[in-house]
Amino acid sequence: MKHIGSFSWRNCVILRLMNTKPHRIIVVDDDPELRALLKRFLTEHGFETRAVDGGAALERELTRNPPDAIVLDLMMPGEDGLAVCRRLRAQGTLTPIVMLTARGDPIDRIVGLETGADDYLGKPFEPRELVARLNAVLRRTRSAGQRMTEPEFRVGLLEINMAEMSVRKSGEVIKLSGREFALLAALAQSAGHPLTRAQLIDRAFGRDAEVSDRAIDVQITRLRRAIEDRSDAPDLIKTVRGIGYVFAARHD
Repeated sequence: MKHIGSFSWRNCVILRLMNTKPHRIIVVDDDPELRALLKRFLTEHGFETRAVDGGAALERELTRNPPDAIVLDLMMPGEDGLAVCRRLRAQGTLTPIVMLTARGDPIDRIVGLETGADDYLGKPFEPRELVARLNAVLRRTRSAGQRMTEPEFRVGLLEINMAEMSVRKSGEVIKLSGREFALLAALAQSAGHPLTRAQLIDRAFGRDAEVSDRAIDVQITRLRRAIEDRSDAPDLIKTVRGIGYVFAARHD
């Protein structure tokens, strides 16, 4: 059995809000006992929760009723969490993903972020921490959308549609994770003005976000690969030594 830490059901605090539609969560894990435990805990904390045993079942659920966030285990037989996450992002799925793993090596966290995960939680963990992480990624997604006040940016062949949270280059859709889009939006809205990593975290994800400078660098690298003609010689997202990053081109 996989361990996630100890807790008492009698100490659970139900966070349901009257007249508020609950966020929909899908838990993906091959351990049936853990699936049941997490489903019960998240449901008691106000989420509408479904639980499935792998990537194939997740695909079916995404088609039937898309969730607001996904809790995805890394260590699964067959298609593991990294492969599932990578495939979803390649398909254009922007749903926030919190990845779970028993591994403790920091490199696994970096690999998870590089595949498009929005957050990462190592086992064992307290279920309340998972609730906090889910609330944080959902809040960041909502806040990012609220801060996108201008409907569209056009920079050369690049089009950034804030309302649709979509990016096109030469008319072709560029697939970004929700976190990558939030970073791009923050940079584009401050075009010409360098932002520190702390400012990027604040503007893209919120001040309470637990995001490291290294995670920002990883996401910037992914953004450059996605939108630049040459990621090794970027024209749009430039590094400002000693400060951070700047969206170099003014929008039209």
